[in-house]
Parts: sequence; structure tokens; C-alpha cells
Amino acid sequence: MRVTPCQATLAAAIGLNLLLLLYWGWPRGPPPPASSCRIPRGIPGVTVLLREFEPLDNDVVGTARAFSLRHPVAVVTDTVLYPPLPLPPGVTVFPVHPVPERPPPLAHPELRIRTRHVALVPDGARPPPGLLERMRDALEEGSGDARMAVAPVGTGPLRCLEVSLETREWTVRYRDAPGMCQAVEGAAVLLLRTRDLFALPFPLARPLATALFIQAAFRGWKLRVVPTAFPLSRRLPLSPHNQWKAESGLENRRRRLMRDLGIKREVLPDGRERWYGCGKDTARCFGTIHAGTPQYLLSGRWTPPCCLRALRETTRHVVSVLEASGIRYWLEGGSLLGAVRLRDIIPWDYDVDLGIYKEDAGKCRWLAAAAAGEAVEDAEGFLWEKAAEGEFYRVHYSRSNRLHVDLWPFYSRGGVMTKDTWLGHRQDVEFPERFLRPRVPMEFAGTTAMAPNSAREFLELKFGAGAIENPEYPNPGVKRMGQE
Repeated sequence: MRVTPCQATLAAAIGLNLLLLLYWGWPRGPPPPASSCRIPRGIPGVTVLLREFEPLDNDVVGTARAFSLRHPVAVVTDTVLYPPLPLPPGVTVFPVHPVPERPPPLAHPELRIRTRHVALVPDGARPPPGLLERMRDALEEGSGDARMAVAPVGTGPLRCLEVSLETREWTVRYRDAPGMCQAVEGAAVLLLRTRDLFALPFPLARPLATALFIQAAFRGWKLRVVPTAFPLSRRLPLSPHNQWKAESGLENRRRRLMRDLGIKREVLPDGRERWYGCGKDTARCFGTIHAGTPQYLLSGRWTPPCCLRALRETTRHVVSVLEASGIRYWLEGGSLLGAVRLRDIIPWDYDVDLGIYKEDAGKCRWLAAAAAGEAVEDAEGFLWEKAAEGEFYRVHYSRSNRLHVDLWPFYSRGGVMTKDTWLGHRQDVEFPERFLRPRVPMEFAGTTAMAPNSAREFLELKFGAGAIENPEYPNPGVKRMGQE
């Protein structure tokens, strides 16, 4: 029988299908391991990162050339390296700020840094033979608490410091540390495991050493100091203009870093303080208060120290003006509570309350102007105005910064002190005038202010029994003490 071409094609198709079914249905062993195109991680060695340098006056080329003889080197920049530099062959540029047309550069640092360790080297340092390897060995052979090794650069010694984080108070403190360091003061090379560096939320933020020391302190990391120093290249001193630019740039970078880390105050080993929060010329650190609970309380923090400082300054000023004007006033509500407990503002409070006799308000020129509907700024820059919410007054730290002292006008009616505006606060109640006859002095916020007599009885009338001994947040329905 003759087979036609059509029949032959059909038979071939059927046979091919049978072969495919047989192939896919035949039992097979486990598949071989899948190959991966990912770059392997953890290659032994140390990659040198050059991050801290000035854009116009630097020794990046010389530093990169010196270290690239034995180690991979990457110059870390915010965006492009500008002005361009004639980097030695093999030295790469690592821009860390994301741009919309490319993947996030810090999402996969292993694509650029393949070694198990990285060394963050200051501009101008020179490598003694084997010192990076000795630092790596010191890190790996030491105790588990040590997560960074440091070595000095130049002839200046390193000062070993302890770092104390007071997160609720937005504060970091540095103290001299006789034992294992958490930070050092002075130029230094920092070496750590690559995985540790890029596990940090801000691995390459500047100022680099400060950023790493504070983030390490959050995690309880310690440093291991290697005393051998890296030499420093000889360079001409910066011109006055470039020196000013360098100092201004450092201050701006430090402020951005502290904002990102949630730090408003640094206390240095000698007791000096650096402040990074609000001031007279800025807005306050927090926005409108809802349900009596500032946003920072929900983040597990208390009132920023710069805000407390501004409230204290405003309080002292207002008390001085009221006393000079002959106005009878007294500490009210939570401010009296803070005075009895701490002689200060309650650490999570966001304003200060003073009561005044309504009939005395006209004795003060600033209150008289505010009562007429005019917001007036006094000679020290404090802003006096009538509150929009009712019949009381506010004295703001400044026109820009609305941290304030509230002045509540009370008047006597049948021996009971009352007022015209009630905002529904739990302490917003009438009280016998006998608490003000006489008023008594009490330390508060760095000054002496007048307060009701029998403060405990007055506060328990306002807040309930045990108010002094049992602190609570303003609105326990939103945030209760101890829920951090």
C-alpha cells in the first residue's frame, strides 16, 4: 500500500507526541542544582571605601592609588563624582543617592562590594603594609561585642568614648570610657564586616564616623582599637574660603544626619551641647495636637529637648512680665503638677498653663493689646495674642515658633474661681479662691513662680487622688503610660 505525503506527516506528528509524553512521564532523579547568576558574597579581603573628602580640595587620587595596590577601592559619592578625578585603573565610583532611572544603589551592595570586610578610610591616609589585615584579624579574633575595629590616622591620639542614647529624650551623650570604646574622637580608619555595614539604615551617611558610632550604639556594638596609626599625606592647608566651605558643609551634613537619626541634642564629653531642633527662627518640632496626644508620644518619645528649652525660656519671660506688671498669677494644671513632681515642665508636656486674675489683665500692655485683638511682639521677640479658641491668651516663643504659655483669666464668683472658656480638659474645673489666699512661691522651669497653697489638695481636686504619685499621659484613651 502506498503511503501519501499527508499520511506520512500525520504519522510523524503522532510519533513525536508519543516520544514527548514518554520523556516527560519517565521517572527521573532530583534535578541538578540550579545555576545562579548572582555575584557570590563574602570573598575574603577588604574593600576600601573613600567617603569623607571635600569636592574641590582633596587627595582622593593619591589615597586611592596608595590603597589600590593591595585592595579593591571604591570612591563613594552622593551622585556623580564632580569635579571628575583621574582615578587609578580599577578604582570604581559608588554613587549612593537613588535616581529614578536606576535601581536603588544600596538595595544590593554585594553587586559592588564583594569582600567580607570594608574599611572606611579618611582622605589623605596611607596604608602601612598589612595594617588592614591586622585590623580585620583583631576584629574577628576578639569578643562578640566588638563589631568594628578602629585605628588612628596621623599623629593625633584617639579618645575613647562611651555613647549613651536617651531615645525618649532625643539625646546622645558622650563620656570618656576607660574600657572598651563605643566611639572615638579623632581621625580614624574604621573596619567592619560588609554585612554589618549594609544592615544599618544609614550605612554611608555623613559625617561617616558619627553616623556609624550612633547607629552602632543603638545596637550595643563595641569597638576594638588597634593602636598602630595610618600615616597622613602632607598637604597644603585649606584657604580661608575653602576652610569656611568645609566647616559649613560639615555642619549642614551633621544637621541632616541628626534629623534622620532622631537626635535633637548632643552632650559632648566636656559638657558642651550641640542642638539640632527648633529655635526662635524655626517652626516647633511637632504639628497640631490631636486628642491631647502629640505625635511623638505615639512614637515612644517625649517632648524634644529644644521644645522644652523654648518653653522654659518663654515661661521665665512671661513670669517676669506678669510680676513686673503686678498681675496675680499662679501655676495651673499640668504645669503645677510638673512643679510639684520635678520643679520643671513634665517631660512629655507641650505647653505651660498659668492662671491670672481677669481684672488684672489690663495692667500689662501686651495683654491689653492682645485683648484688643492685636497680636503683638514684645522687645524680646515673644508674641502675645488672644487665643482663637476662647477667652484666654497665648504667649508664643516667637512669631515662627508657636510653643506657648497659656494664660487663663479667672474671676471670683461667691468665693469660687471660675472662667468663661472651658475646653473639656479633665482638670478644667472651678476651685475655691482660698487656694490663692495666699499664693506661695515654687521652683519651676528654672525660675520661681507663684502657685496655689495646699498644692496636693488643689491637684487632687483637679486630677483626682494620687495624681502626684501616679503619672499619666494627657489622654490615656489614646496612649497610656507604660505602653512603650
